[in-house]
Amino acid sequence: MYLGPEGTFTHDAARAAVPPNVRLAPLDDVRAVYAAVERGDARWGVVAIESSVEGYVIPSLDALVAARNVVAVAEVFREISFDAFVPAGALGQATHVVGHPVGLAQCADFIATRGLKAVPAASNAAACRDVQPHEIALAPAVCGELYPVTRIASGVEDFSGARTRFFLITQRSRGVSVVDSRADASMIAITPRATGPGVLARIAQAFGDHGINMSSLITRPLKALSGKYTFIVTVDAPTCAPAMQAVLHDLMDHDDALKTLGVYVRSGQLDQGIDESRIAPGSVGREDSGDVVDHALLWGGVGL
Repeated sequence: MYLGPEGTFTHDAARAAVPPNVRLAPLDDVRAVYAAVERGDARWGVVAIESSVEGYVIPSLDALVAARNVVAVAEVFREISFDAFVPAGALGQATHVVGHPVGLAQCADFIATRGLKAVPAASNAAACRDVQPHEIALAPAVCGELYPVTRIASGVEDFSGARTRFFLITQRSRGVSVVDSRADASMIAITPRATGPGVLARIAQAFGDHGINMSSLITRPLKALSGKYTFIVTVDAPTCAPAMQAVLHDLMDHDDALKTLGVYVRSGQLDQGIDESRIAPGSVGREDSGDVVDHALLWGGVGL
């Protein structure tokens, strides 16, 4: 199962992720993909989890955290580029642009320079399939071969070279038997039952004390509870590794609630290096001093 219709980036990822004998079936909503896997209606599902431009795909991440019987067992990356389409034979000036919310965000400059009103769609391929005469659809290039549309521009994304990471998900009850023996990464949800000063530092130290690298950390709020969070960490070790098991026992001893969201072979980093142009403007480092540092870090006196 994957977020459809045919022609989505997820469809492309699904063709790369699932075994060749598996029949691919599209669904209209990413939560429906999780639900189909959890119920056992589908053996596999493919979902987008992280964009190198927009970060984690929050609805997908939240659905993974909330699912009782779903786990990620593999990851796959796909290069992301958007073309702009209008209905075949369309006349007149478009006033709106349609696409998946993440896709719209990645093409903000194209939208702004044309004064278009952004309209979210369930997927980029659905936007292209259903595009109206007053609209421009943002979608993968392959959609130009699948639907009755005309391409008016190519590569309209703000940042070239963007990639999205996808998870291959299956039922937790099958997870242990299908996890690759070469797995070298895990994603864990950690919910501290006792909160207060130093909680996050304690969690990070538990991994550091056992030599486990944390490559990513994101917080998700416990719904309707102010200041209460689940910490979702990605680490460079499978949960079966002795050092990793020691970390998880340490966390449970501190009354933290744990859940493994995924165990998989890491297939590549979202960004292999950091270009200076990508660092937050106005940042300072060890080469800076004096007024420059005071200004950036608000170390100087501030009066109202």
